[in-house]
Amino acid sequence: MLEKATIARPYAEAAFSQALEEGKLAEWSAFLATLRAAVEVKEMRQVIYSPKVTEKQLADFVIEICGELSTTQKNFVNILIDAERIIFASDISKQFEQSKAAAEGLSEVEVISAYALNEQQLNDISASIAKRIGKQVEIKPGEDRDLIGGVVIRVGDAVIDASIKGRLKELNNIFAQ
Repeated sequence: MLEKATIARPYAEAAFSQALEEGKLAEWSAFLATLRAAVEVKEMRQVIYSPKVTEKQLADFVIEICGELSTTQKNFVNILIDAERIIFASDISKQFEQSKAAAEGLSEVEVISAYALNEQQLNDISASIAKRIGKQVEIKPGEDRDLIGGVVIRVGDAVIDASIKGRLKELNNIFAQ
């Protein structure tokens, strides 16, 4: 089976292209965030997978949940349902947001630490990464107590593991050889 990101990619790209063409990135972003939230609800997933619900009923229901939608957004919902891809709304939304951030010159940076970082530490990391990649940076902090100490920084596909857990793994690999 294909990976979720691979399945979602063409839909995210189509949504992004349409949003650019319409000049409505923010509206499409909000729409996809709402769609994502709706699909993540357990009861909604039961409706999506129910054999008793027709595609038209599901489309009407999803469109009603999402509120005021443009014709192209309604068509997008219908396409996702027809292709049985509505369940990938979260991945589509995530990829759309990545494309939107790139178009706006932003780069999302995930900073995972063993303990919560203070504002100054986050600002220092942000400034350092922004200088290094030449883009504005949006920090997404997270915590993972298993790291013991240090941080793991993810910028796109690049990962900088400066955690104690990561260092211990490296040391273990050296001793294992």
